[in-house]
Amino acid sequence: MSKTLIKLFVSFCPMIFIAACAQTPAVDSTAKTQQTQQTQQTQELLSLVAQRLAVAPIVAQSKWNSGGAINDPAREQSILADVQKRAIAIELDPRFAAAFFQNQFDAGKLIQSQLHQQWRLQKQAPFLPAPDLAKDVRPVLDALTPQLLMKIKTVQADLCKPETKRLLNTATGPLAQFNPEVSAMALRALQCP
Repeated sequence: MSKTLIKLFVSFCPMIFIAACAQTPAVDSTAKTQQTQQTQQTQELLSLVAQRLAVAPIVAQSKWNSGGAINDPAREQSILADVQKRAIAIELDPRFAAAFFQNQFDAGKLIQSQLHQQWRLQKQAPFLPAPDLAKDVRPVLDALTPQLLMKIKTVQADLCKPETKRLLNTATGPLAQFNPEVSAMALRALQCP
């Protein structure tokens, strides 16, 4: 009887081993798929942040031409109020959304300040053609706002995951074109709490 049990065990053992092995890649495959999606979502967010920051030089040129102040607290407050309303509508924490957008404003103003300082040293003449904030800039920023809100909602749950932290801390890819101080400022609200 014990020989029969041993034969039975030996005959089933490979099947159990094969079944266990077959499940392991599925788990690994699922984890890899999730990590790939997480990486893609984070990279898409970084791309949107870079697109928003890329508008800052045009804003700087417009303000250089007009002599307008870089800092516009009234406009920022208006945008932040709108961002918070939109965040609530998509079930995103409005304070988190406002902090993220404040970081975008601060990073953009840093770019503008650096450019104005450089242009003062170079005695830069007004830019021609003169960029128009209402026609050239605000439509781009207005189109990016809902995309950024949806993307930070998607990425928010992954902020403390290793791959997301790595991507946000290295600021490679689309943000590599900006100096590290600008990138860090733009991503401050996205750091793992």
